Amino acid sequence: MTSMGTGTVRGADGPPPLPARVGRNRLVGAALIIVSLAAALTCCLVFTTWLPTERMLYRDYKAAEACPARTVIPRSEDCLRKVTFTVEGTRKTRKNMRATLLGPEPFPRMVVPFGDSGPVLSGLRRGDRVTGTVWRGSVVVVAEGDVRQSSADAPRDEPQMTAAVGTFAGLLAALALMFGAMRLARPRDPGLFTWRPYGKWLLIVTGVTCAAVGLSTVWTGLPWSLVPTVCGTVVAGTAWFLHRDLRQRAGR
Repeated sequence: MTSMGTGTVRGADGPPPLPARVGRNRLVGAALIIVSLAAALTCCLVFTTWLPTERMLYRDYKAAEACPARTVIPRSEDCLRKVTFTVEGTRKTRKNMRATLLGPEPFPRMVVPFGDSGPVLSGLRRGDRVTGTVWRGSVVVVAEGDVRQSSADAPRDEPQMTAAVGTFAGLLAALALMFGAMRLARPRDPGLFTWRPYGKWLLIVTGVTCAAVGLSTVWTGLPWSLVPTVCGTVVAGTAWFLHRDLRQRAGR
């Protein structure tokens, strides 16, 4: 009786019983497989829809010509129309940079977002007169005299960062599939395929690498196709070296 009582207490205070641990590992493995499928779908959408759409939008924008004079101006046009606006107000906080512009129909009130304070937004005051370039119903450039600044709505030729997002999703799908499959195949002992330290470090390396490579290729103008190649190589190499190092430490 005493022996049974002691065994029950140790089971409650110590590690969970083996059947409970096996069931938990299988549940975690199934969840990781679902995460992997969602990440793979995101990766597919980025490279098949988002990236081509952004590149086509930028090509259309760069190819657009000045709009012809018209009596009635439509709200959205595939050409570039210069419109004179009056500044109603501005916001220049770090998280919210925009200018509210008042103009003629069909642009009576336009809220123009910006990515930074830039050379124009920083000096705008209520009542100032500016020239806005409108394309497809959005103000893409604001000019005050000879000084111009593109708005956040202006298409940009930065497919590298979009590729970095898709690459991160693809690598996350691969990591989640690897860890999930190991927990389903070996629910009693998944070995090194646990969050700490293997999974945690791989996720950190994946995120940092994708961000760093994406930004670097944008700044240097290198082609976006380098992003998945470089990131995949770095993460695969890190996974191999880290796995080898952890196995050597475990074998000591």
